[in-house]
Amino acid sequence: MERGRSLEDLLRGAGNPVDLLRDAQALPYTFPVAPEFTNWRDEQRSWRESCALLDQSHHMTDLFVEGPDALALLSRLGVNGFEGFGPGRAKQFVACNPEGYVIGDAILYCLGGGSFDLVGHHMALDWVEYHAESGEYDVEVERDENSLLRQGPPKVYRYEVQGPLAPEVLRRAAGGELPEVRFFGVAEVVISGCRVRALRHGMAGQPGFELSGPWEEGERVLEELLRSGEEFGMLRAGSKAYSAANLESGWIPSPCPAIYTGKEMKPYREWLPAKRAGSLGGSFYSERIEDYYFTPYELGYGRFVKFDHDFVGREALQRMAERHSRRKVTLVWDKEDVKEAFGSLFEKEDLPAKYIDFPKARYALFHYDTVLKDGRTVGVSTDCGYSHNERSMLSLASVDVNLAEPGTEVTLLWGEKPNSRKPQVEPHEQVEIKATVAPAPVAEYARTAYRRG
Repeated sequence: MERGRSLEDLLRGAGNPVDLLRDAQALPYTFPVAPEFTNWRDEQRSWRESCALLDQSHHMTDLFVEGPDALALLSRLGVNGFEGFGPGRAKQFVACNPEGYVIGDAILYCLGGGSFDLVGHHMALDWVEYHAESGEYDVEVERDENSLLRQGPPKVYRYEVQGPLAPEVLRRAAGGELPEVRFFGVAEVVISGCRVRALRHGMAGQPGFELSGPWEEGERVLEELLRSGEEFGMLRAGSKAYSAANLESGWIPSPCPAIYTGKEMKPYREWLPAKRAGSLGGSFYSERIEDYYFTPYELGYGRFVKFDHDFVGREALQRMAERHSRRKVTLVWDKEDVKEAFGSLFEKEDLPAKYIDFPKARYALFHYDTVLKDGRTVGVSTDCGYSHNERSMLSLASVDVNLAEPGTEVTLLWGEKPNSRKPQVEPHEQVEIKATVAPAPVAEYARTAYRRG
């Protein structure tokens, strides 16, 4: 990773991390693939009704970790249990700081022979790379950045094939029956003469697989998938549709990482480049950056926490385990209030509401809106956007446990006050939007059948 000015240098000169991040210009994650192949509404609909093909080859980073101590390193940093974790398995790896607050998550593949591939956004990957460099671990790491930062093609192609007809598409492409694979299990299939790693997992929370292999073989595999999918109405999903897929599966993609405070985290901040600072947006405001941190339990990751090994944050999480104050939910925004917010864009007399983009509405890397009940703050709403399948604006939130039951009515505060200096924030007025609590994931299949097996 390129060095230079560190995050600690940036924070030292800025004072309050919150004000620094609220005015920062770091945009939400972008997906360097075509915005649409048909239109994003049909592309969203395809993963619920037929099959969608989503290209993940370009927006994520791979961190390859290899060596005799690779498993020990990952076990030390992950809250997950690692007993029985071997070739043919993957897991959602979650890393915390010493106080038990989440730094980030990623998908971890066990490749065998002491070799692992950690795939995702940079937060968790940076934390692992730092410890690989600074700790006494006999490991080597190789980083393959996303296509916005890397010159040349990626090392690995990665395609999602998702939807009720995805198994039929894959059977046709592979020329036979698919192997029986448990959730987060990995099998090998052959497509167009290429050996393909198939992970039973998906961003949209629907049946299907994540397929990957050497970049040089990606085009052959893609051509066969497209040919096989024609009969089943498969659509390619562009970046617009794909960016909102997580709203249906219930995954919060970029909570604010718990790295900006704490003496124990200072060496890491001195190592981490300043460009990793990120940005905060939304109506929620606190002078304490710690109020933007999440525990694994607040993000729905409590099932991953295993106290059968020593890991960073273990003691803090043991204290938290019995006192979960908030729970992850989906908020379904009131349609009439959303219409009124849009309608304000056509009125000249007063400032309009903050523009709500479609299908993804967040406008900062870390998006935080205040959730209210009877005028009292009861949670924060994070990732937000429109689901054509639900015909609703949705957001993923963490709210007080006594308000987490489906059907509970709350209010979401939309827009900033005062406006930050981010260029994507125009002059506007804050508005209140009623919302109803729903389960996370909101899609019934993702809640009831997605993880079976």
